[in-house]
Amino acid sequence: MGTQIKCLLKSNGISLNELNNKTLVIDSYNLLYQFLTTIRSRDGSLLMDSKGNITSHLVGLFSRTTRLMQNNIKLIFVFDGEPPKLKEIERQRRKDVKMHAEKKYEKAVEEENIEEMKKYASRTTRLTEGIIEESKKLISALGLPIIQAPSEGEAQAACIAKNTDADYCVSQDFDSLLFGCPRLVRNLSLIGKRKKSGLSYITIHPELIDLSENLNNLGIDQNQLIALAMLVGTDYNIGGVKGIGPKNALKLVKRYGSSLDSLFDEVKWGNFFNYPWKEVYNLFKKMPVITDYSIEWKKPDRDEVIKLLVDEHDFAAERVNPVLDRLLKNKESKQQKGLGEFF
Repeated sequence: MGTQIKCLLKSNGISLNELNNKTLVIDSYNLLYQFLTTIRSRDGSLLMDSKGNITSHLVGLFSRTTRLMQNNIKLIFVFDGEPPKLKEIERQRRKDVKMHAEKKYEKAVEEENIEEMKKYASRTTRLTEGIIEESKKLISALGLPIIQAPSEGEAQAACIAKNTDADYCVSQDFDSLLFGCPRLVRNLSLIGKRKKSGLSYITIHPELIDLSENLNNLGIDQNQLIALAMLVGTDYNIGGVKGIGPKNALKLVKRYGSSLDSLFDEVKWGNFFNYPWKEVYNLFKKMPVITDYSIEWKKPDRDEVIKLLVDEHDFAAERVNPVLDRLLKNKESKQQKGLGEFF
């Protein structure tokens, strides 16, 4: 779900050209959910191979990741570890939503209602261990580094960016900002996708959200931003404090400044949650991350990519090979250029 503070934030458009030669660290779970939600058949069902194995995640990873690679964008993938205990409530909520959607989907199938099938199918998305492991296999075969977070992937990605080992974090959720990500890129995997709005369609472009710029615009600091999000609601305190929306939350954090104890006393936090506000606050401030990670980009392994996509999942070799040809040619060109500069 993430925190719902979009209306308060200023974003700027950013093009693929502006990301050329930049390093992006990706919240992998967030990205895979996007692929599983959007890459589907007309009736809303997931793409599958001839053996009935889901391939939507692999289609998304291969097509969109390689596109970014061909634009000389360096990618790092971060995967979630153990979720905080306070997230169990949100995980259960998501599970209930999926179960409800599955019943609606089954009814739509019985009625042969394509629109309803498509509507509810995307809400049943589950990220299985098999999907995660296959995704890691493909990412590694493409020569891209993977970092396993001890807990929340967004916190680990923010840590990497704060350490200047990446220029941007990539996620659809705004939680990255709460973990201190300096610059967040959204919509990167949705470029060019037409999204229906009423009866019209819009083209989705990547957008950049600069943390420092937004804190200055809002007139608050990082600690107040976390408090603001908690008032509105986060994955660790679902729904926030009843009756307080983003704009009122901003007024409150500005009124109380650094006196967060007074702020949460005033809004009667204890009436809505049976745990102290500091437990949620400290998750954003002290989420476990690793700092001894290793980042290394390698040459794509054609044989491994072909084995996974073509041999195991029925991808067309005539479509996979040309992409790999371009990636390998680009890699060789860079190596030769670097060698020439050295001599």
